Amino acid sequence: MSSLALPPRRPASAASNEPMPLTELLPILLQEGRRHALAMVLMFAAIALLTLLAGLYLLPKNFVASTTILAQESGIIQPLLEGRAVATGVTDRAGMARQVIFSRKVMEDILGTGGWLQDNPSPVQRDRLMEQIQDRTTITGPREDLVQISYRDSDAERTFKVTERLGTLFINESLAAKERESREAYEFIDNQVQGYHRKLTEAEDNLQAYRSRNADAQPGSATDVNTRIASLRTQVEQTRMSMLEQQSRQTALASQLSGESAVTAVQTRENLYRAQLLELQNQLDRLLLSYTEQYPDVVRIRHQITDIHRAMQEEQRLDQPLQGNGLFEDAQLNPRYQELRSQLAEAEREVAASGSRLGIAESMLNEELDRSRRIVTSESALAELTRDYEVNRDIYQDLLRRRENARVSMELDQEQRGLTMRVQDPATMPLRPIGLRFMHFAAGGLLMAITLPMGLVFLLARFDPRVRSAPQLARRISVPLLTVIPPYYTPRERRHQFARAALSFGILAAVFVTYGLIYGYKQMNA
Repeated sequence: MSSLALPPRRPASAASNEPMPLTELLPILLQEGRRHALAMVLMFAAIALLTLLAGLYLLPKNFVASTTILAQESGIIQPLLEGRAVATGVTDRAGMARQVIFSRKVMEDILGTGGWLQDNPSPVQRDRLMEQIQDRTTITGPREDLVQISYRDSDAERTFKVTERLGTLFINESLAAKERESREAYEFIDNQVQGYHRKLTEAEDNLQAYRSRNADAQPGSATDVNTRIASLRTQVEQTRMSMLEQQSRQTALASQLSGESAVTAVQTRENLYRAQLLELQNQLDRLLLSYTEQYPDVVRIRHQITDIHRAMQEEQRLDQPLQGNGLFEDAQLNPRYQELRSQLAEAEREVAASGSRLGIAESMLNEELDRSRRIVTSESALAELTRDYEVNRDIYQDLLRRRENARVSMELDQEQRGLTMRVQDPATMPLRPIGLRFMHFAAGGLLMAITLPMGLVFLLARFDPRVRSAPQLARRISVPLLTVIPPYYTPRERRHQFARAALSFGILAAVFVTYGLIYGYKQMNA
């Protein structure tokens, strides 16, 4: 051991606290390393072997397996059935996969596949196992039509089985859910069709019953009535104008007739009556060809004939005392008077006929107006019944088309023609774990076994207050250093140093051999 010749001690200066230069620190580190070589080797061996054992027995192994599922729409059937079948459009297939896989039914099946149910766990333990499985399961969508399912576990075989089962269950549950959805949609629309069929039948029965109770509540009745009213109004106006014209003619004939004499002197009064009677009889015969006995002109002429007969009888009775007098023997009818009288009678007959036609037309017009008011009253109820019938009919026809579309969609889903799901990349047995492997753990242990002793030696040389070099002593006492006496080892001390060095190298060799053997064993098992 070396010794230094020291002059009398003096107080340390402020420069003694300055950091030691690297050129001065390296020799001190080598010197301390040789002094504590055995302790450093023992510490290295302990850390390396403990790390190795921890990597063998305590390092968790994570195996990952993944499967990729392709969800593809049918490219041939869809254009053929466009507008008839409703294809299921799924944009977020990864989200749908999470909902399906993380469901209670699928998780119960996975617990049986992974062997977790062999120990008969309680319901609480089952929930915890399901949460752990969900945390170790990753579902992603690399593309719109792809779903990738990844699962990690400490058991490689269980990782493979669970991943494969997850893919199978996802396909089965997705197709079953799609088929169930289309079947429920068809059943719902079919129930709606039946309900609206009953409503349509009821609305049709109500409409027919109302039309049977109301004769005027027929399609086109309002148009017919309006046309009939317009025609009757035109007829009334024309008849009224014709009647006014006939009345004017009657007045003019009566005025002319008042200025004419009924007979002339060349005819007797009896002959005059006979001529009038003959004329009236001719008029009566003409009227009876067209009218009945109750016609006003017929009744009037019969009264005139009766009056003439009565006048003739009165004339005969009065002529008895006057015979031989010869007062009216030369009297005869006035032709102008007879013509005007005939025209006046014809005008009176036409006026009477026009009045009769006007009354009949006005009566028919009033009836049509009353019918129009009844139609207007019934139009609101008829419109409401018709509207209900048409609305139910339109909805019913639309539902029929939708039911056929739903039926075709349901058959497509039952035959798995609309959406095809297949395993694009099947799961494989994981051969090597992922993450921090044993080789990495062992290398980290060796690195820590090397750096920790060296770090302790560095801390000892850097922060130990004892003087370990001549320059350090010179800086502390600020006086010239005369000489340095080197260490001298006895034979016994040299033997001890050799033994410690040999033991140190043996320990190092044992550690590296152990590492080599365990690495070879791991490679053989792999």
